[in-house]
Formats: sequence, C-alpha cells, structure tokens
Amino acid sequence: MHEINLSNFSLRTDLIIDDFKDINNEYYNKKIISKDVYVESIDIKDDNNSYNKKKGLYKTISFKDITDKDNFNLVLNTFIEEFKDMMWLNNIKEGDKVLIIGLGNINSTPDSLGPKVLDNILVTRHLFLLGDVEEGYRNVSILCPGVTGITGIETKDMITSVVNTTKPDFIIVIDALATSSIERLNKTIQITNSGITPGSGVNNSRLSISEETINKKVLVIGIPTIIDSSVIVTNTIKYMLKKFSYDKNNINNKKDKLKYKIDYKDYEKELSKEDKEYLLGIVGTLTDEELMKLVIEVLNPIDYNFMVTPKEIDFLVDKMALLIGKGLNKSLNRKYNI
Repeated sequence: MHEINLSNFSLRTDLIIDDFKDINNEYYNKKIISKDVYVESIDIKDDNNSYNKKKGLYKTISFKDITDKDNFNLVLNTFIEEFKDMMWLNNIKEGDKVLIIGLGNINSTPDSLGPKVLDNILVTRHLFLLGDVEEGYRNVSILCPGVTGITGIETKDMITSVVNTTKPDFIIVIDALATSSIERLNKTIQITNSGITPGSGVNNSRLSISEETINKKVLVIGIPTIIDSSVIVTNTIKYMLKKFSYDKNNINNKKDKLKYKIDYKDYEKELSKEDKEYLLGIVGTLTDEELMKLVIEVLNPIDYNFMVTPKEIDFLVDKMALLIGKGLNKSLNRKYNI
C-alpha cells in the first residue's frame, strides 16, 4: 500500500474532546444532564501530553439543539452551573473585577461569536466608577480587540495594555473554535482555564493569552463554528458504510418503510471486510485513521481542504452569542435575572 506521509499535514481542532479517547482515565468525568445534554471534564496535569493541549481543566458541554426555548434554557442552565464551578475551582470570588474579551472578526460570520457575545453582556465598570452599585452585581468591563489583520496590533498587546489600565482581577475570553467532528460543530461549548492562542484553529496562531502571559487568571469559552472539508469527506464515507450496513440488516423491517427519515448514524453493526472492499475497493478496507490521512493527503496539496461552516451559521451564532451572554451575566451577577 502507498505510504502516507503526513509530516506537513494536520487536522485543525481546538477541542480537547476531539482527540480524547481514554474515558477510563482518572482525570476524566462525564455528567449526564439529559438525553441530549452532557458535560465531560478533563483535567490535564502536564503540558507534555498526547493531546497537544496546555495543562488545565477542560469542561465540554455537548448538546443537540438550542433553537427551541426548552433546549436553549436547559443548555443555558447547564452552562451557568459549569461556569460557576469553574470560577470556584479557580478561586474567583464574588467581588473580583472581570474583563470580558470577545475575540474574532465581526465581519466574518463564523468568527463573530466573541464580538456578538459582548453585545449581550451587562457592563457595569463605569457605574462602579461613578459610585456605589447595588450588592449582587460585579464590576464588569468588555473589550473587542478585533483581529491583527485589521488593526495591525497583536491581540495580546492590546489586551495587556487594557489590563494594565483597568486592573481586572480575572479575564474571560470568548472565541470561535475549529473542530474535527461534525457532531460537535455548533453543538459544543468548551470552558477551560488553560488560556488560548488566537487563530490557532485556522493555522494563523498569534501570541498566547493565558495566566502566564497576562499575569491574570484567564477563563476561556469557545464554541466550534468551522470544520475542515476533509472531515466531512471522511465522515461521509463512514456514514455511507453505516447506511449500507443498516439497509442490509433491516431490509425487511416494515416500520422503516413508513418512516420519512431513518437515523442510522449510531448504528453499530458493521459490514464485513469483504462487503466493504466490494463496495468501495481498497478505500473500504482502511481504518478510520488511515481514511482520514488519505483524504487529507489528497486535499491539502491542492488547497481544497476548505474550512466549512453550516449555511444557517448566522442564526446559530446569534443564538449561541445570546446563550453565552445571558449565561455570563447570571454567573457573574448574583442579582441578575435571566
């Protein structure tokens, strides 16, 4: 078989959960909220790890939908609970001042999550400067630094200048992320205290924003809004085989014939190696990892490994920005009513 060389190719993802396989690890915990909502926590103790992520605590909230009121509120309340827990674990107190930073480019819809979240934040710092503020509200300021390609200023440098002037006790950073899983696209919220490197998801890494570089505690909230087309191609082939397997084993299922849509995504019974080879040739015999590597090697050299986002991304970003904004307002301000 052709030897695949991926030394110059990599799959873009900012989510630790995309690469995490060791669910029996003592530093992994999963909490079920409902049928479609769950939280996975991973505590990385060392920078030298197989996930290529900085040490820190990573909380991943997974959900299927937030477009209706009930699901939106369920995910919102889950986010509030998990973010409050993250603040408590990082010794952040009720009276601590916070600077909320919305990274991204407002002119690019998939990258506009950070700036749009800021539109939903209750800003109070100027009120604290004017006089006493009712107990139960926190000193909150916001910053939308834009992107270096527009401002000509490194994001970290701009943040450092504002931090030195306003002197917050901790920082919250919000950004759009990249994922290597179709199922997590716009359906995952990652919360971490490990910091963030702007642009890393699109191979345009800037200076890191973390407690080590800013000298303030940094909590990062990210939602994946883009995915490589190589992932979509690979998953399409895998789903194709799942569908063939489902059809083969349910050909006489009369109930299926009455259904408008059949969800075979989680069907576990696989085709035999002979069936896979008969349907797709040598491609059908590849492992998931080999298949992904092959697709990347085919698309990357000709610059066809595009970054892709759903057609309804404008609606989804607005929804997620509202959820994060309301969630932060409630998490940071005890008296705030959702």
